Amino acid sequence: MMIDTEQSLIYLDHAATSWPKPPAVTEAIVQAMLNDAANPGRGSHAMAVRASRILFETRKQLAKLFNIKNPNDIAFTSNTTMALNMAIKGWVKPGDHVIATSVEHNSVRRPLYYLEQTSGVEVTYLQSDERGYLNIDDVANAIRPQTTLIVVNHSSNLLGTIMPVAQIGELTQKHGIKLLVDAAQSAGIIPVDVKAMGIDMLAFPGHKGLLGPQGTGGLYIDPELELVPLLHGGTGSQSEALEQPMVRPDRYEAGTQNTPGLAGLKAGVQYVLNETVQKIHTKEWLLTQRLMEGLKLINGVKLLGPELGQERTGIVAFNLSGVDPSELSFILDQHYRIAVRAGFHCSPLAHASAGTTETGAIRASVGVFTTNEEVDALSAAIKEIAQQYGA
Repeated sequence: MMIDTEQSLIYLDHAATSWPKPPAVTEAIVQAMLNDAANPGRGSHAMAVRASRILFETRKQLAKLFNIKNPNDIAFTSNTTMALNMAIKGWVKPGDHVIATSVEHNSVRRPLYYLEQTSGVEVTYLQSDERGYLNIDDVANAIRPQTTLIVVNHSSNLLGTIMPVAQIGELTQKHGIKLLVDAAQSAGIIPVDVKAMGIDMLAFPGHKGLLGPQGTGGLYIDPELELVPLLHGGTGSQSEALEQPMVRPDRYEAGTQNTPGLAGLKAGVQYVLNETVQKIHTKEWLLTQRLMEGLKLINGVKLLGPELGQERTGIVAFNLSGVDPSELSFILDQHYRIAVRAGFHCSPLAHASAGTTETGAIRASVGVFTTNEEVDALSAAIKEIAQQYGA
């Protein structure tokens, strides 16, 4: 099955960033650069007003997607990592206790570790099972009088497991604790309703399931919450004051915003709204089932995460006996033009849960434009490689 270098790339790395983007996304970016490239909120001339309108309309689309009442409760960031840092460092105080899980990304783990080292914050990491499932009773039992925040990713970026966010939200509301959800692998892919799920803060990327460009993302902040801003600086409003403005979203958006990128994000979110999240999720789930069925037939393949037939996002992580994941990824790229990711995926605790701390894993992830033929090509390639290595 080895292919020549002229064959089109089979892109199965959507958990890192989605590609290709809908044509409307590229067009929106280009039009913003050509016609609306002034600084939003920094002038009253027509181009600056149009730039500001792009940001507001993008907030409105996101608010519609996540069932957010006030679009101004969404602060734009450059990525999910910045949003998570803004939420964690803006809310957690010295002496607080935070609950997280063993499948969190380093974008949660490292800010929490920083606060542990510098502010006397205590963190409890709840252990999931090897497939990424969390026992809701463990969450309840971990709550202390000093607990002020629970952080959970909606879906593991290694295992594809979907966390019981709504159940955790019921606990946090009962105990007066705030809930921060990392939607890096769920925004635009599985339904997110901040009101119904009891989410106080939602960190999301623009460049993954929302189909926008890299360098975009955001943080929803419940109107009852007041965070210490991560950045202080120019907002275009209340310039005479030394304090960061209290008005949202200016309070959390110091500096010039990425207007062309957010124009692209608006187009991506519109695509998701038109297609519907449920339709996208169903398509991606069917693709993962097809891929898992193909891989399960190959000697030496061990699949990670939920079993065949169970709910998951579009991530299928696996290992092939006798082949280092990095080497396997290289072979897929160089000889089959199939793009996947190998390694630890910025989530070492998840590998500890899955039992792959020593090896890491291959991660294939599908997207809204992935085809049956592409996932079949990966299965066929792994089968051929397994035969060559005698797996």
